[in-house]
Amino acid sequence: MSDSKATLIEVSGYSPSTDRDESLRDALTDALKALIAAGCGPQSIEAVAWEVDDLAAFHPSRHDVELLYREVFAGFRKPVALRRSGKPGLRVVITAAKAPPSADADQAVYRGYTRAELGRQYSPRGQTDMNVLFKQWSKDGAQARAPHGGLDLCYGPGRYETFDLFMPANVARPPVWVFLHGGYWQASDKNQHGQFAAGMLKAGYAVVMANYGLAPETSVTTIVGQIKRLMACLAAQADNLSLDIGDLHLSGHSAGAHLAAMAALDQTAVPIRSVLLLSGLFDLEPLGLLPFGRLLQFDAATIAALSPARFPAPSSTRVALAVGAAESDEFKRQSELLASLWKAPPSLIVPGHHFSMLEGLNGGALLDLALPLMRKG
Repeated sequence: MSDSKATLIEVSGYSPSTDRDESLRDALTDALKALIAAGCGPQSIEAVAWEVDDLAAFHPSRHDVELLYREVFAGFRKPVALRRSGKPGLRVVITAAKAPPSADADQAVYRGYTRAELGRQYSPRGQTDMNVLFKQWSKDGAQARAPHGGLDLCYGPGRYETFDLFMPANVARPPVWVFLHGGYWQASDKNQHGQFAAGMLKAGYAVVMANYGLAPETSVTTIVGQIKRLMACLAAQADNLSLDIGDLHLSGHSAGAHLAAMAALDQTAVPIRSVLLLSGLFDLEPLGLLPFGRLLQFDAATIAALSPARFPAPSSTRVALAVGAAESDEFKRQSELLASLWKAPPSLIVPGHHFSMLEGLNGGALLDLALPLMRKG
């Protein structure tokens, strides 16, 4: 137990569904709700068990099972004990350590926010029902990927070092738009984002939807290096893949926007003509004060090395930023900060919250921002 003064509690979630993905997602979500209701969070987890009839299908070593777990609890992972239940459905049991209230709970820790208030500022999951959202994104992503043949191409040796390549119709050697998904460096997957490629495909761009290793097993420093390796792979394979690598553009959402900004700062592999940064994280200092920041080992040196806002703007790359109208003040401030420091236009405020803003990539103000940025001489 991380805190000797903490009290151990047990919560559970249950789903009767016989569909594995739905059962696991629903049961984990129920367990998370119970955990929060008990005054805890994912960082409080001490042990996890799930009771299920088909142990192999739900085994935590499976890639898809791991991703489903991360959808709910991100990188706060403990070894999962499997128990055979002999009946359909799934019951998740979580043991958590409930710590006593902190003595400094009412003290400001950053820009006038208490630690709890700062946590809410950086918790966009509260803006929507994530269970419903991930179900829909998984369904939509699968449909968007189905017509394309260039799926799960490798750019490195790691399990997650893969990308999907969607080619536009009737373009012999198209320019390239690379998209990096969010998930606080700990969760989500390219397979859930293919539906956001439609606008760029229609505009004649090849779309690269990329994965990267997930934290904390893969450090954020390593993830930044993986994106550099992705850029090098695309440059090396441009002829084989019939891509115009001289017309390369990069975008990312949330943690993916952080990675896109870091890639723009290091263009040793191939020049990046533009970056579109969507509701990103560009100064990591406040994150280091939160539980997931400590999980990711955001110490002072790492924060300084991995905060795009601590570096001069890339000289040869056009930059645009956007945030959702319903975002928190801190998410909006992060984009305003980088726009100011990098002398980019003010962040575009687009309809929607942190997640729904991505729909604008297929039409509307966000796509109208992106295409002229990419087409400038």
